Amino acid sequence: MIVFTLCGGKASKKAANRRQRGAQKACSNVFSMFEQSQIQEFKEAFGCIDQDRDGVIKKQDLKETYGQLGKLNVKDEELDEMLNEGKGPINFTVFLSLFGEKLNGTDPEDTILAAFKLFDTNATGSINKDEFRRLLMNQADKFTAEEVDQAFAVAPIDVAGNLDYKSLCYIITHGDEKEDS
Repeated sequence: MIVFTLCGGKASKKAANRRQRGAQKACSNVFSMFEQSQIQEFKEAFGCIDQDRDGVIKKQDLKETYGQLGKLNVKDEELDEMLNEGKGPINFTVFLSLFGEKLNGTDPEDTILAAFKLFDTNATGSINKDEFRRLLMNQADKFTAEEVDQAFAVAPIDVAGNLDYKSLCYIITHGDEKEDS
């Protein structure tokens, strides 16, 4: 989810400037995509990841962030993949645009809810986790076991193994669990 194209150290300064201007153009309207409170939350997240506080997320920043979260064996290839998503240095504007791109690709909550309801034959608001896993891994755009595990990591699943798809839809479209008022 981040960027860095190292052309063997042989890229000209002019080419680097062109890449940076292109990234700035692509990000120019990114602030209008979010509410001010969301931008503040992203700014706080960016600050947590930018370990050396230089305004750019680099591989070492990611390594240190993962280390603080208890994941010490992150492969360099994984970190490079993240960095390459930004198509250049990942400053706050690029960071925000990456989230904007991800969030803009999400279907409306009603559409996602309707899709889940197809699997809820008893209209309970939940579906069996194991059955849903089987469907995800064997139908249409087949998920890998790892992809299903990643999805289930944020999914609200009760002790009986039922996935609360209404809450999951909210998480998918809003990025956070609904708080009780």
